[in-house]
Amino acid sequence: MLYSTLCYLERGDAYLMLHRVKKDHDVNQGKWIGVGGKFQDGESPEDCILRECREETGLTLTEYRYRGLVTFVSNQAPTEYMHLFTASAWTGTPHACSEGELAWIKKADLLSLPLWEGDKLFLRLLDEDAPFFSLKLRYEGERLVQAALNGKPLHFS
Repeated sequence: MLYSTLCYLERGDAYLMLHRVKKDHDVNQGKWIGVGGKFQDGESPEDCILRECREETGLTLTEYRYRGLVTFVSNQAPTEYMHLFTASAWTGTPHACSEGELAWIKKADLLSLPLWEGDKLFLRLLDEDAPFFSLKLRYEGERLVQAALNGKPLHFS
């Protein structure tokens, strides 16, 4: 099992997105995702997201919100439990990221980018300001085959 975090830094009508194009053998290669990563020993979800955002962007989050837990089940990787956050304030100066290219992307344009299908589901939940949620996503390869929101089947297309 893997434990990770993901954060969408929000500025007006845009999110800071990471285009994963710099690492070899990256499961997210070519995709646009938020900022985050794997837990280190002893970290809480908050510790992890603060460290990952600082490492990947140079920014220190000062206002953030824990939005949900996303469980990824795959026929090609161990189950991953991803703690999802949004952030509305930070300090510091942004720097280049070793994992990809950072860019502010308008929320209205997100769904036209190469994203994981499941990411589109939780981005909609964020956009709707849904209360804290549990989202389970089951993939076969890169294809989303099943989703459940708060334990109930979720229909998607």
